[in-house]
Amino acid sequence: MHWKVNNMRSNTKKKYTQTVQRLGMLAFCALGVAFAQNKAIDFKKGMPFSEGYVAGNTLYVAGQQGPDSQGKVTGTDITLQTTNAIAAIEKVVKKAGFQMTDITSVIVYVTDLNDVPKMNDVYKKLMPDPKPARATVQVAGLIGGAKIEISAIAVKQ
Repeated sequence: MHWKVNNMRSNTKKKYTQTVQRLGMLAFCALGVAFAQNKAIDFKKGMPFSEGYVAGNTLYVAGQQGPDSQGKVTGTDITLQTTNAIAAIEKVVKKAGFQMTDITSVIVYVTDLNDVPKMNDVYKKLMPDPKPARATVQVAGLIGGAKIEISAIAVKQ
């Protein structure tokens, strides 16, 4: 009887050790995959930021403005700037290997709250359903005289 108890303890200990080793290896591999996926999207040497950054299964999209085809935002209306800002976000999202439906959170910065209804009209048409969580914030000014800047976070499921 004593031999059976010791043998059972030995087998249980071996199985436990093997399970712990397998879980450790699985965790190590998962951690390795997460670290391997970290990368900057559209980083240009000398610039103080990347257009996006992938960390694991999450993409952080830097604030995107909506310049016209000549790169100017001054003189363009909120409708065009919103359209172009969302197009710029989509470019970063796709380049990172994500989809627009992966976007979970958006922050919209506007310089004039009177522009929000027109911005919303464009936003509702271009952002896929279900719409991501969103905050809209009025700011005193944006770089280059832009009326709008939009940042986003996307998560792959």
